[in-house]
Amino acid sequence: MTDSHPIYFVGAGPGDPELLTIKGRRLLDEADVIVHAGSLVNPQLLADLRAQLHNSATLNLDETTALLVEGYRTGKKVVRLHTGDPAIFGAIKEQMLRLDAENIPYQVVPGVSSATAAAAALKAELTLPEISQTVIITRQAGRTPVPDKEKLALLAGHQATMMIFLSVGMIDTVVAELMQGGYPKHTPIAVVEKASWPDERTVRGTLATIGRQVKEAGITKTAMIVVGEVLAGRLESESRLYAKGFSHGYRQGS
Repeated sequence: MTDSHPIYFVGAGPGDPELLTIKGRRLLDEADVIVHAGSLVNPQLLADLRAQLHNSATLNLDETTALLVEGYRTGKKVVRLHTGDPAIFGAIKEQMLRLDAENIPYQVVPGVSSATAAAAALKAELTLPEISQTVIITRQAGRTPVPDKEKLALLAGHQATMMIFLSVGMIDTVVAELMQGGYPKHTPIAVVEKASWPDERTVRGTLATIGRQVKEAGITKTAMIVVGEVLAGRLESESRLYAKGFSHGYRQGS
């Protein structure tokens, strides 16, 4: 048996070092070993730490697991630092299963997702009354496959707000599938590159124009695609929550 701390999977947030949770900051400061996601993690988060740092960009799953296991078994406080929120395209399940096989405990500390950081960059509310009350988080099939029932063209049939990760390099295919699924060509769409970083860039357009705009901007990776009528800058109706005539447990409507 060991009295080691559990291994902590920590979400680093989208890039801005101030968009790290207080708990995540404390764990980084206290850690003896940090295995981090390379250039996707803002270097400012790793500055002036006492921990031994390992960049996982050049490592495979066996190698990263070995670092985590060794740190735990030698009584060190170990942090596995992922970008954004580790629950979304974080590849943490496979690491957890390896730790389960070694009977090593772990905890997950959530982070700010690049999806919400992209919405903030666009000053967009992703759910608006009578426009969209659903947000679909997905990606375009590429080297990593997507189940057939989750193809973009099928998801597009809902006409909901969509946050499309890891797909800007296939923007023409994304647009074609969205239109095939039913989004009109005038549907507003935006691409946010490196949301919350100092060099953040946003490109706004429609399905008819965004492919050309993205190519002209030279955006090929590390970008979020946001599509849906919530980007049109209008309201069909205001939220009932703050309406004068709406009563709830804390206020009587007039």
